[in-house]
Amino acid sequence: MCGILGFIGAGACAGKQNPGFASMLSSQTHRGPDGEGFWCAPAPEQVCLGHRRLSILDLTDAGAQPMVDTSGQFVLTYNGEIYNYVEIREELKAIGVVLRSDSDTEVLLEAYKQWGTECLSRFNGMFSFALYDRTKGHLFCARDRYGEKPFLFHRTADRFAFASEYKALLLDPEIPLEIDEWRLIRAAHNQSTGLDADRKTVFKAVEQLLPGEAMIVDVRSLDSRIWRYWEVTPGELRGGADEREVFAEFRELLIDSVRLRLRSDVPVGSCLSGGLDSSAIVCIVRRLLGDDAPYNTFTGRFPGTAADEWQYARQVIDQTGVISHVTEPTVERFLEDLPAFVWYNELPVGSSSQFAQWCVFQLAKKHDVTVLLDGQGADEALGGYEQYFRFYVDALRERGDHKRMRRELPQIRARYPLALTSSARSIRDRLPFRMRHLLSNRFGMGTSLLYGLKPAVARAIARENTLPSKPGFNPLANALEQDSFGRYLTTLLRYGDRNSMAHSREVRLPFCDHRIAEFVFSLPPHLVMGEIQTKRLLRESMVGVLPEGIRTRWNKQGFRPPQDLWFRSPALLSQVRDVFHGAAFRDSAYWFAPWWQKALQRVENGQLGLGWALWHPFMAEVWKEQFIKPLQVRRRAISQDRAA
Repeated sequence: MCGILGFIGAGACAGKQNPGFASMLSSQTHRGPDGEGFWCAPAPEQVCLGHRRLSILDLTDAGAQPMVDTSGQFVLTYNGEIYNYVEIREELKAIGVVLRSDSDTEVLLEAYKQWGTECLSRFNGMFSFALYDRTKGHLFCARDRYGEKPFLFHRTADRFAFASEYKALLLDPEIPLEIDEWRLIRAAHNQSTGLDADRKTVFKAVEQLLPGEAMIVDVRSLDSRIWRYWEVTPGELRGGADEREVFAEFRELLIDSVRLRLRSDVPVGSCLSGGLDSSAIVCIVRRLLGDDAPYNTFTGRFPGTAADEWQYARQVIDQTGVISHVTEPTVERFLEDLPAFVWYNELPVGSSSQFAQWCVFQLAKKHDVTVLLDGQGADEALGGYEQYFRFYVDALRERGDHKRMRRELPQIRARYPLALTSSARSIRDRLPFRMRHLLSNRFGMGTSLLYGLKPAVARAIARENTLPSKPGFNPLANALEQDSFGRYLTTLLRYGDRNSMAHSREVRLPFCDHRIAEFVFSLPPHLVMGEIQTKRLLRESMVGVLPEGIRTRWNKQGFRPPQDLWFRSPALLSQVRDVFHGAAFRDSAYWFAPWWQKALQRVENGQLGLGWALWHPFMAEVWKEQFIKPLQVRRRAISQDRAA
């Protein structure tokens, strides 16, 4: 796992001698503490590439980057892992390619030389990279299918720049530091719509490749072309397939995905929450490694609260005999780490769950485990949230499967009482929004973030949260596909990337294997969520693998601290109060400060659940203080260095 950086166009040749370029690359040192590299093309070419290395495969200098092939015509800076590099390596050797290292980096480079941009179809991995093909005079860039690894870029008529992180690009004083405030507010209301769902980002001068996209940039004209090289498409539904065969096939797919992600020349461990997904991975790892192999797991605990899942994590630890390490994320730790947490996350975070994740990776670093397997991605791909039952029922209705629907509907309501109830059907929401907004602000009631926005802003944002339909997908598949590749998961993957990289850890996600996605979207809805089961595929395939107490645990609990209880903290309340009464917040064109001030009073009077709403404007304003302002200071220093 690494940090990448590059320039094409005016000023690129200054490269390492350019104080701005060096500062931009060093800002990503946490992503790659094991080495730094530069490569600049000879004049008149205007190309410079940089790299920060976190050594995972082939720890020798043979794996260093930017990597140049033996001809000197192909240069690569790359962030990520190609998990099936061993198989591709053998394929390359069979056609006469001589490899100089044991790294997946060289495999990627040589695969491009053999198959061009079609090499992407062969990769099973997480990656973002830029490969300079001097023979064609273009830069080939790509991002993995799920968007686990970031690829951010800035382009004008005479420059093209890219990096793994916003801060690396924005340290260049020539790239405008202008914020799209509207996106910030949208994301505060619904994190799936604001910051990661499309090409544009919260910074107006910075764009991003989306999951499964590639790009060619002509190094002379700077013309660029972006295309999607992979996406899930509606497949032939295997409605007549034997269920036992489907579950067995999924089980083998998941086991193979875990097997590939165990490849490493440094220690590998697992995040273990006690939930279904991370527990399945740990149990599979134990089977793959054998009973005697030492294996470390890392768990966040919240003792004495309903958020603590230790009793479930303990079942997995007892069954597998793994080495367990525990951390306790607290509000005191959060406040202490807040400046660093915000700086490394780069964008406002949606809840304290992201800080809990931060603490787990921090614990792994303390114990020198560099690679962590994690269960992220299963909920979105496999139907892990009970609200998906609404789409499941719609899918049954669309297919005309009325017999199953009549049988399962009462059972769904019994096991998941709120699953089929849309908030839009509540009595409260039958009132016109203007009236609800007025009543909320006049009487100091309500919990929706929309009530704390200026009325026109709130109405506009509420209209932007509808879920569009994609042709060919049934209602359940439509929801799962969009949450996996364009909405919720893309944001969660950004959190995972930034929190792991902040501590120089690599996180690998077995459920984010494109083979699993292609398999799941070929199935009828009842094999995904039938028989009153969230994640039916996973539950049925893990019979005899998972402890039964976890496999048949029906309630879904996210990995998050007891955030409502955090708002008992005088120190946290003091910081929130400073934000809500500050001049910048009062003068905002978006936030309606009086509502938030009253909401804070309600929290102080014991309505702790309202703290979930307070979190969003608080973190948005803290982000401006702890990320934007430090960036401005560093940009000024770089400008002064250039002038000198």
